[in-house]
Amino acid sequence: MTRTVADTNIVVSAFLWGGAPRGVLDMARRKTIALFTSAALIAELEEVLAREKFAKRIAEVGSSVVEMVGDYLALAKLVRPAAHPSVVRDPDDDEVIACALAAEAEVIVSGDADLLALGTYQDIAILTATQMLRRIATT
Repeated sequence: MTRTVADTNIVVSAFLWGGAPRGVLDMARRKTIALFTSAALIAELEEVLAREKFAKRIAEVGSSVVEMVGDYLALAKLVRPAAHPSVVRDPDDDEVIACALAAEAEVIVSGDADLLALGTYQDIAILTATQMLRRIATT
């Protein structure tokens, strides 16, 4: 089972729009991948979903911020990062990397250009949701 960390943008996209990001969460539901997160990433997820620009879409999908965060917590195992490396210019991206290191993840799934530009970090592949789906389909 591939140990995976999903960036917040993937989780938000999965819940609000579906597509390949939802496919990543579906893999966790089917136990095809093991999904990991951290307190910092959960706090970021809550903050992002609570933004006014998402309120209408959350209502359209018939959910709430509390439900979405709860659903995600049911899928992902919490880890406590020990170190916070400074790898990219956005500290939120460093939280994703710190979580992946703590989880001993093999993959980070992200839509963030700065993370994707790295390609890998300490043998952790950084992939788009579509790349992740392809990777799992071929294993």
